Amino acid sequence: MEEQLSFDFNEILEQYKRGKRLTGKDGLLAPLIKQLTEAALEAEVESHIANDILSGKSNRRNGFNKKTIKGTSDGSFELETPRDRNGTFEPQIVKKHQTTISDEIEEKILSMYGLGMSYTDISSHIEDIYQVSISTATISAITDKIIDKVKQWQARPLDSMYPFVWLDAIHYKIKDGGKYISKAVYTILGVGMDGKKEILGLYLSENEGANFWLSVLTDLNNRGLKDILIASVDGLKGFPEAIKTIFPKTEVQLCIIHQIRNSMRYVASKNHKEFMKDLKCVYQATTKELAEDELVKLDEKWGKKYPIVIQSWQNKWENLSVYFKYPPEIRKVIYTTNIIESVHRQFRKLTKTKGAFPNENSLLKLLYMGIKNAEKKWTMPVWNWSLTLSQLAIFFEGRLNNELKI
Repeated sequence: MEEQLSFDFNEILEQYKRGKRLTGKDGLLAPLIKQLTEAALEAEVESHIANDILSGKSNRRNGFNKKTIKGTSDGSFELETPRDRNGTFEPQIVKKHQTTISDEIEEKILSMYGLGMSYTDISSHIEDIYQVSISTATISAITDKIIDKVKQWQARPLDSMYPFVWLDAIHYKIKDGGKYISKAVYTILGVGMDGKKEILGLYLSENEGANFWLSVLTDLNNRGLKDILIASVDGLKGFPEAIKTIFPKTEVQLCIIHQIRNSMRYVASKNHKEFMKDLKCVYQATTKELAEDELVKLDEKWGKKYPIVIQSWQNKWENLSVYFKYPPEIRKVIYTTNIIESVHRQFRKLTKTKGAFPNENSLLKLLYMGIKNAEKKWTMPVWNWSLTLSQLAIFFEGRLNNELKI
């Protein structure tokens, strides 16, 4: 191979001005990529033979192997790989069985998948960018590689202490036994001792209840989680009881926002404004005692018209009112599950083009990509974390000593 490495910039510029593409199949840069790669291989084989001769071995060049390289951003090309007589030359820049310069296409597929694009759209974009046709079955096989990462992530060890944990659910249609059924995906988000958010796990269930929650919490416990200070949940039945079984010292705060939303569903629209004004006096009170006085007033005014709503607040009051004992910094963090709903908004962006999923893995691998996207933004502790942590150390005396190393 005596061809000299050459690249006529002026000629390339003229062709580019005439509208010829830089990248893609037959793009202007394709010949340069081929020449650069073959020049690097030449240097590799010459160095290999020189090392053999220095060590007393007889060796010399022995022609070329040819193969088509595809998958770079500059299309496909035929590559000549030099051989040596001894057959000991192992090229590094493009290995023997490698048919792409890099994993660029696979990385691009996973990137597109992580943005919620359909297999058909991904296939179309890959062909447009690389001039390589990839079937949806191949794309599915590539994205299935995520499943192993999901399983490792689901089983990873957890820290022993998470001061705050939130739990919320999002529902999807998944094929099961030949028909599509609605299943809930329960997301558990924690804030660690460093104040940074972390998704502790995703759990799929067709039916919720004490047994399901017990299995979830047992899994968290088995993975190393030994203590939670405050758990904020959306009122799902059975969770407060289950969490006390595994984490008996944990305080459970029911989400005020969920409670308000559920309450307003039973209030006539003509009464919404007035009822909300009275209800705000309950959940925005400065102390638990004042809140209970306002709840009595709410009952006196609206109890006969909306008994189900008032009874719901009364029956759940023990867990609804937990946040009143804490200062504003902690109240702001625990009184609602809005912090986890932002994760679910990320999920919805990814899944909005999917009407249903053929199996649980197809859903989990996409949600996992959503989590990875969300984590890129979670580089800083939650607001005012140092003050919050110092207040927690006072309210939960002794339970943070080991973690704080004091």
